Amino acid sequence: MVMKRTFAAIPLSVVHWHTSLTMRLCRPVLAATLTAFAVASASAWTSPCFAEDSKPIAVNNPPAQQTALIDLLALMSGHCKTLTVAGRTFACKAVAYAHADKGRVNFAVAVDDPNDENHVVSFSGENGKRADDNSYELPIDRMLLNSKDRPKVDGLPVPAEQASTGICRQTGNFAAKKVNDVTCTATDNEGRRYELLFVSDGTPVSVRRIRQSSPSIQDPFK
Repeated sequence: MVMKRTFAAIPLSVVHWHTSLTMRLCRPVLAATLTAFAVASASAWTSPCFAEDSKPIAVNNPPAQQTALIDLLALMSGHCKTLTVAGRTFACKAVAYAHADKGRVNFAVAVDDPNDENHVVSFSGENGKRADDNSYELPIDRMLLNSKDRPKVDGLPVPAEQASTGICRQTGNFAAKKVNDVTCTATDNEGRRYELLFVSDGTPVSVRRIRQSSPSIQDPFK
């Protein structure tokens, strides 16, 4: 990953990819993934459509909040053995860990959806804890749902938020930036299930510390 601009103190919603990124993924997927890290700001009960033959999912957005600033972004290389979005099974293109300065963390998944290059789902929560150098747990309180039909900010779709309960577990040697797997399960307040089992291919995690984190915020890669 090659960064050509300093991102310190820039809200994620206005980053808009003024950056050169060298990866195996196409730019639209990465842009949609980063957009999924932003706080949703669209009106309530807008329904993202996950595929042409799937029904739109009603989502209940909380009121717009102050945009969080991403201070750490970790891109993981591997594959999804399991990815279920509201009962539908997909493959994935990428999984990323994003850490915001206000403490919110997202495990974002770029979905391999032939009908929608902007299809991204994120397991989002706060108060994640690292039990040791090899395990990290994040309680999930919402799902961020993104698709090509979402309202756009700076030309990129903004995710809808769905209140949810669940947990993500990440294992590996964080000091060596090695992740073994990421397992997430969540159920939204409409009873829909979301599941992820991501398995690393052994490539070290690409970690970029965009700005200094507060000492009170837990960082699994620190």
